[in-house]
Amino acid sequence: MADQRFPRRQTRQVMVGSVPVGGGAPVTLQSMTITKTADVEGTLAQIYDLKGAGADIVRCTCNEREAAEGLARIVPRSPVPIVADVHFHVEMAMAALDAGVDCLRLNPGNLRKPEEIKLVARECKDRHVPVRIGVNAGSLDPRLYEKYGSATPEALVESAQIELALFAEEGFDDVKISVKASNVPLMIEAYRQLSEVTDHPLHLGVTEAGPPPAGTIKGTAGIATLLSEGIGDTIRYSLTADPVEEAKAGRVLLEALGLRERTNVDLIACPACGRAEIDVYKVAQEAQAALEGKQIPLQVAVMGCVVNGPGEARSADIGIAAGRRRGHLFIRGQIVRVVPEDEMVSALVEEAEKLVKEGVEARLAAADSSAAGEAEADRLALLDARGADVNHSEERVELIDRRLRSQK
Repeated sequence: MADQRFPRRQTRQVMVGSVPVGGGAPVTLQSMTITKTADVEGTLAQIYDLKGAGADIVRCTCNEREAAEGLARIVPRSPVPIVADVHFHVEMAMAALDAGVDCLRLNPGNLRKPEEIKLVARECKDRHVPVRIGVNAGSLDPRLYEKYGSATPEALVESAQIELALFAEEGFDDVKISVKASNVPLMIEAYRQLSEVTDHPLHLGVTEAGPPPAGTIKGTAGIATLLSEGIGDTIRYSLTADPVEEAKAGRVLLEALGLRERTNVDLIACPACGRAEIDVYKVAQEAQAALEGKQIPLQVAVMGCVVNGPGEARSADIGIAAGRRRGHLFIRGQIVRVVPEDEMVSALVEEAEKLVKEGVEARLAAADSSAAGEAEADRLALLDARGADVNHSEERVELIDRRLRSQK
C-alpha cells in the first residue's frame, strides 16, 4: 500500500476500463498521445512508452474518421485503457464508442447542443462507458463568458454543472470532471468550488502549462496543492514536451506525496557547498543515468562530503559521500564501504542492486568493519582543514583592520 499522507475526499467511483478512478482508489496518472491516431503503430509505440513511464490511462484524439478507425485497431492492443478526446462533432463521439474506447472526454464548451449531449449520454449508459466532462477556461460557452465577464472559477463550475444536468436527464452519472485553466490560482479555486458541489471524481490538471521547467512547476503548483487538500482522483501534466515527460513528472509527484508506491529510484543530492570534495552535479547526473530504468525502488543519495553527508541523508536507503579522493558508501546512514573516487557511481549501482535483492539487514551485516574508521579519519581530516582555513581567515581579518585604521 502507498503511504497515504493526506486525507482523501470521498467520491463515487468510475471504471475506466479496468482502472478505478475515485471511490478511495489510488490516484491515477494520465497523459495524451501526440501522434496522429490514424498512425496505429506510432500511436501504440507511444502508448507503451507512456505505460513504461507510469501512465495508467492514455488519451488519444478522435477528430476525424481515420482517427476513429485507428482507435478501433489501437484499443485491442493497448496495455492501458484508452480515452477518446472529442470536441466539436458528436459523430466522432459515436465513432469512438464504436471503436471500443474505455472512456470519452467531452468539452462542453465545444459540444453544446443539448440533444447531442443527451445522445452521447444514452449511448455511454447503454455501453457502460464513462465520460469525462472536460471544462477548459479557454473554451467556455460564450454565454458563460457573457454572464461572468471572464473565465472565473464560478464559470468553470457552472459549465460542468450544466453538462451534469443534461446527463442526469438521461439517468447517466458515470462521470468524472475536470475544470482546467492555465492560470494556477484560477484552476485551484475552480476545483475547490467544484469539490464542494459534487461527489464525482475529479481529474486534475493545469492546461497549456508550457514547456519544462516552468510548465512542470506550474503543473506541480496546481496539482500538488489540491492533492494535499485531499482533492483529486486522477492527474495529468500538460507540457509542451514529449508526453513521456508528463508521465514521469506525474509519477514523481505521486511518489513524493506518498500517493503511489515507489517503483523507480528516488535520487536525492546535496546542493553542493564549499565542503564538497567532488563535482556533485556531475556525479548526481551520472548516478541518475546509471540507475534509470533499473526498477530500483530505493531512495538514493549523492552527498558532496563525508562531514555531514551520511547524517544528512540518514533516511535514504543507500548513498555515497565523497571523502579525500574516495567515496563512502552508506546504508541508512551507516558507512559500509570505501571505494576509489572513479568507482563511486558503479559501486553505488552495484550496492543498490544487492540491497534490493538481499535487504538492508543482510547488507549491513556484510559491511566492511574498517569502512567506518576510514570514513571517520577522512571526516576529521576535512574538519582539520576547515579549521586551518578559519585560523587563516582570522589573520586576514586582522590585516583588513590594520589597513583600514592606517587610512584614517
